[in-house]
Amino acid sequence: MSVIICRLGGAEITDALEDLAALRIRVFADYPYLYDGDAAYEAEYLAEFAVAPGAVLIGAFDGVKLVGAATASPMWAQKEAFRAPFERAGLDTQRLFYFGESVLLPEYRGQGIGHAFFDQREAAALAADARQACFASVIRADDHPARPENYRPLDSFWIGCGYAPVPGLITELDWKEHGEAGESTKPLQNWLRTFERAPE
Repeated sequence: MSVIICRLGGAEITDALEDLAALRIRVFADYPYLYDGDAAYEAEYLAEFAVAPGAVLIGAFDGVKLVGAATASPMWAQKEAFRAPFERAGLDTQRLFYFGESVLLPEYRGQGIGHAFFDQREAAALAADARQACFASVIRADDHPARPENYRPLDSFWIGCGYAPVPGLITELDWKEHGEAGESTKPLQNWLRTFERAPE
């Protein structure tokens, strides 16, 4: 498969939002997120992302088809629900870059695209004079009934990229998962990397 990875900006981000919403709904439907996607929610969430100062969208394209995407933006531009755990922990959200979703269709995994997503978002973080980058992963019990037998957590991949989970640094978000009548609160573990050098 020949996939081109590029950073989108301006109107390109807006033009890609519908395809990104479809990707989020499809990929996050699987374990561990089990997201019961809602088009109206996606439209509102992604519209907010698109206008956030410093927002970055990295797209993976097979021809003209968007097969994967990763987002990032400064933490100070995020909602309070995202910022608050870091502020309580005494972290400087003015120098922190938040990595949002990283979604990729299953048939395109294992080709280094995930690494490329991290590389390009980190480059954007450094260009914005950030000193740290973070992302969050949903917490699920090891014996969760929806966990597939062949499920492999991404922890080792994230650690290899230089990130580590911060004990006690938890974000709580609401979404509706398959089998639920409505939204419920889910805990997410925050992972953090401190850049070893200042941007040039």
